[in-house]
Amino acid sequence: MPTINDVARAAGVSPSTVSYVLSGRRPISAETRARVQAAIAELGFHPHAGARALASSKTNVLALVAPLRVDVNVPVIMQFATAVVTAARSYNHDVLLLTKDEGTAGLERVAHSTMVDALILMDIERDDVRLPAIRRLKQPSVLIGLPVDHAGIACVDLDFEAAAGLALRHLAGHGHRRIGLVGPSPSVYRRQTTYADRFLAGFLQVSGELELRTATHPCEPGVDGARAALADLDTELPGLTALVVHNEEALRPLLDLLRAAGRRVPEDISIVAVCPRDVAVAMPVNLTSIDIPAHDVGTLAVETAMRLLDNRRVDFTRLLEPSLVERDSCREIGPSHR
Repeated sequence: MPTINDVARAAGVSPSTVSYVLSGRRPISAETRARVQAAIAELGFHPHAGARALASSKTNVLALVAPLRVDVNVPVIMQFATAVVTAARSYNHDVLLLTKDEGTAGLERVAHSTMVDALILMDIERDDVRLPAIRRLKQPSVLIGLPVDHAGIACVDLDFEAAAGLALRHLAGHGHRRIGLVGPSPSVYRRQTTYADRFLAGFLQVSGELELRTATHPCEPGVDGARAALADLDTELPGLTALVVHNEEALRPLLDLLRAAGRRVPEDISIVAVCPRDVAVAMPVNLTSIDIPAHDVGTLAVETAMRLLDNRRVDFTRLLEPSLVERDSCREIGPSHR
């Protein structure tokens, strides 16, 4: 394997100059930088992350901790991961993706081995067991989520409580008074994953404020789960005229079940989905939706991590305001249908 000394000899510079080209810690002339980069390409030199860390106390690597549990929507998680990777590259950082559900062990292993400069964590729970370990780490951390005890930890996310209120107010503005919530899977609620808990809390609060008749039901994966959720909502709330669906994977089965039962969207039942835009417009009906802004949240998480690394001031809690896009799945109803 070629070494930094081999690159230096090939480029006619000192090893320290090669190091400065790699780290960007000192200005190097364009001509010299080009010679070094040409030598690196010709020799196939790959700097060792551990050696870079020892030399500069920086690895130019961020860790993204995104446990791929059986009940997570992997395509949506990957939208967040793509946003983090893209934003990190703009800061000349790579991303180490950690997908195993290891609790605190994985965090401490990565942090203590000096593999990364900072950590970004997803799938945050209400009383997340990783919080004490996060507070002990020397590397800064950013959570995509909002646990109850988040003092001193940077958190970014969509304002899910506000998103639930926005969905209900939109439907109420169309005359709907009987509205069901199709939520994530029961295991997501059992873990008290913060996005689900916060959305449910906002839904119940605004339902009371608007004096709506509502019912909520988690939804197991697959057609059977969607069928059971819809049947239970119909039983608990006879004559419901609208659904809020906070479960991307349930959307297609729900639409298929409604169509098979002769319930037209939006003529017989209105739907507001909480999902990425590409999911909303890929359904048989273009769904009115509140976007999951994976790009914005992932980018903000990286920007926050970089500000922490530079010891710059950050807002420790940043919740993005939700936005609703009206498409083809909601309609006004008259008093006789309420």
